[in-house]
Amino acid sequence: MPVKMRLQRFGKKRSPFYHIVIADGRAPRDGKFIKKIGTYNPTKVPAQIELDFDAALKWLQNGAQPTDTVKAILSYKGVLYKKHLLGGVKKGAFSEEEAEKRFQAWLQDKENRIALKEQTVKDTEKGKMDQILESETKIKEARAAEIAKRKLAESDAAKAEIEKASDNAEPEKDDNQANDDTAAEEQKTEA
Repeated sequence: MPVKMRLQRFGKKRSPFYHIVIADGRAPRDGKFIKKIGTYNPTKVPAQIELDFDAALKWLQNGAQPTDTVKAILSYKGVLYKKHLLGGVKKGAFSEEEAEKRFQAWLQDKENRIALKEQTVKDTEKGKMDQILESETKIKEARAAEIAKRKLAESDAAKAEIEKASDNAEPEKDDNQANDDTAAEEQKTEA
């Protein structure tokens, strides 16, 4: 019976969540399985992986074949490297203590790289947010300046209209002078 290490899909449409399982190679993807050894959530950033390290290593040593995605997950978690080191111990290339020392050094380096990557992502996101806030502030300042210019132009136009109206206004005439002007106009029309 060929045994496979593969993903079993759960979750809603467009929101996948996987269980990492040991299953018969002939069983359907979401069908019967032998043992669940972990979970994988690719929707989180970074992807969330929970894995029973010892169970995965035991099944690999017993001949279970991982699918491509599970192989990448096992490599990321260090299960494949640990299997490789234990193979070196069996062949007598180095001792078990040396293998454990190498694995711990690799694990520490991996954790440092992950922490650095997470910090870089956080810094990048913070930088993007700062840029967005800065651009929004500039836009708001530009809008406020434009509104101030419009109000100033409107008040200047209103002042100019008032001045123009006062300049164009004829001086008020006395009633006697108005009557004289009217009489003079009537005489012109009669003539």
